[in-house]
Amino acid sequence: MLVREKRHRLPDNNYKGEISVAFTLCVENRFELFRNPSIVGIFTDILKAIVERFSCIVPAYCFMPDHLHLIVAGINGNADSLRCIKTYKQKSGYWLAKHLNNACWQKDFYDHILRKDENLINVVKYIFDNPVRKGLVAHWQDYPFKGSIGYSLDEILQSLA
Repeated sequence: MLVREKRHRLPDNNYKGEISVAFTLCVENRFELFRNPSIVGIFTDILKAIVERFSCIVPAYCFMPDHLHLIVAGINGNADSLRCIKTYKQKSGYWLAKHLNNACWQKDFYDHILRKDENLINVVKYIFDNPVRKGLVAHWQDYPFKGSIGYSLDEILQSLA
């Protein structure tokens, strides 16, 4: 008997265009990959290259020790946030396979398409507050592995003040 996985993601078309999607990507077995600034830098560089290819920006990202929170936002009708994140996992996973054989991404990821009435700044604040909630820093401003791609982080940070 064939066992089929339950579909837990919306149809691909829902991730296209000028929408914003919050994603969480986890490292398998809770391996704390993102404590090393060099690795975070490599993964950030891969992310920068990928989002541009898919007409997206990242208003906020935060590399926690064993997972990544980010918002991917389409900047025009051709944007594809789902393909963007799948390609990112593939490219960064390839890097892991070549350089660190003890770490890999979990099979899937969590996503939440932001509704038009959801305040993007509140979602950014939630993402940036993750290190505080986990007890890694006292103030989100002190956490080093956060940022923005294609968007002014200073503007976002002023909105949070």
